[in-house]
Amino acid sequence: MNDTLIDRSRTALVVIDLQKGVVGRQTAPYAADIVVKNAAAIADAFRKCGIPVFLVRVAFSPDGKDALRPQLDGPAPAQTLPPDWTELVPEMGPKPGDFVITKHQWGAFHGTELELELRRRGLTIIVLCGIATNIGVESTARFAFEYGFHQIFVEDAMSALSAEEHTTTVTKIFPRIGLVRKTKEILADLAPD
Repeated sequence: MNDTLIDRSRTALVVIDLQKGVVGRQTAPYAADIVVKNAAAIADAFRKCGIPVFLVRVAFSPDGKDALRPQLDGPAPAQTLPPDWTELVPEMGPKPGDFVITKHQWGAFHGTELELELRRRGLTIIVLCGIATNIGVESTARFAFEYGFHQIFVEDAMSALSAEEHTTTVTKIFPRIGLVRKTKEILADLAPD
C-alpha cells in the first residue's frame, strides 16, 4: 500500500447498511443520497476491476428475538419499520458476483460469515463505507482492526445521525486503525492506467 491505496488482489469493499430502512433517516454531515451515490460509484469501480463487493444489511427474525435488548441510558427511539426496510437500495445492487451479508447487530463480523468469506479469498484489506459512521461502520471497523485487517475508510461515502458523531469517529478513531480517504481518491486509484 505504498504507491497506491488498493492492492487489487487483496482488497474488498464492505458497504454497511445502505438499505431502505436506514437511508431514509436524516444523516449528517452528508445526506444519505450523497453517501449512496459515492458508495455506488466505488462499488461499480470495484466490480469493473474484479474486486469483491460485500453488501452488509441488518435484519432480524420475524419474532425479533435475535435483536439486542440490553439495558440502556439512551435507547434508540421507537420506530415502525416498513416491510421493505431490509432491502438494499437499488443503486447498490446486489449485482452478479456481490456478496450479501446479513447481520443482527451493529458490527458486520459478529455472528456472520464475513470474516470467513474474506479470509478464504485471501482478502486482507477492506475499504469501508456506509451508514452510520459511528455505529455500524465503526463497530465493523473495530472488529476488523482486532482481526488484523488493513482498512481504508471512505469519509464522504459514510455519514452519521449528526455531524458531531461522524467527525469524532473520522478524526479520533479511524486514523488510529486505518487510512481515511475521499471517494475521489479511491476512484482515482482504481482508474485504468
